[in-house]
Amino acid sequence: MKKLINKPEDIVAESLEGLAIAHSDILLLQPGARFVRRRTLERGKVALVAGGGSGHDPLHAGFVGRGMLDAACMGEIFTSPTPDQIVAAVNAVEMGAGTLLIVKNYDGDVMNFDMAAELCGHVLYKILVTDDVSIPIDGRSTGARGVAGTLIVEKIVGAAAEMGCPLDHLVPLGERVVVNTKSMGVALTSCTVPANRTPTFELNSDEMELGVGIHGERGQARVKLQSADEIARHLVSTVLERHPVSETREVLVLINGFGATPLIELNLMARSVDQAVRRAGLRPVRYLVGNYVTALDMAGCSVSITRLDDELKMLWDAPVHTPALRWGC
Repeated sequence: MKKLINKPEDIVAESLEGLAIAHSDILLLQPGARFVRRRTLERGKVALVAGGGSGHDPLHAGFVGRGMLDAACMGEIFTSPTPDQIVAAVNAVEMGAGTLLIVKNYDGDVMNFDMAAELCGHVLYKILVTDDVSIPIDGRSTGARGVAGTLIVEKIVGAAAEMGCPLDHLVPLGERVVVNTKSMGVALTSCTVPANRTPTFELNSDEMELGVGIHGERGQARVKLQSADEIARHLVSTVLERHPVSETREVLVLINGFGATPLIELNLMARSVDQAVRRAGLRPVRYLVGNYVTALDMAGCSVSITRLDDELKMLWDAPVHTPALRWGC
């Protein structure tokens, strides 16, 4: 498997250096602690800090900037950042109004962010993202994983923080976004971790994997390859089965590629998903399509649906200026 790398062990550090070079107007890199932060910080603003294993680019480092995150700390490929990294990131961006941690529900992320919170001397709160509907909720699981819906949480909460909202508003806001956001993914191929140079799992040319995560892990079911319309109907129906009942019919839809899916296919999926969502009686009023929460070079996509109210819609539309997401600036 060919990769544009120097040494596998250097890929994360060198990629972050390149990100900071390409977006030096927005970002500063702390090489030793391996996190990026906003170049310009604002006194009295609640700091938003997120992070996780690398390989999901542009999540999280690509969402640092105006209207989203203040800092993102990145671990090795599919490996959580250390508590020391997280503490360093919090200390670098805390500006007197407290810090909000946005954490995907994976054991390593939760453990290390919780340890970091104990070590910090600042006022800290945490939002746990649990949007994946493909994990059964029972006593043997740690609950739903945090996947592509993490972007939606970071964007909406980030907009409110940019407007000067305090922690006691941001925490319930973020929890509301989590409750109203559900996701499910499908893989057409596995991903290849650079250090391994072989796919994490094998799929035949006529197979696909339903319910995959974002770390190259196997899905919940292996089935025969279906058409885009059939895939969209399955993903949308499964997502909506777990969505809270609401009078709100307006929704935001994220069609997220896993890294190797070309935009022509993601746009085609947007058409198929739009039809399935409208047949379910909902009205998509906002769309985002692209590779945003990836699994290295996995082919496939996920569908996230967020029920919107007037406040959530306003915050989604608010200006954002980051390396990977920008509008209204």
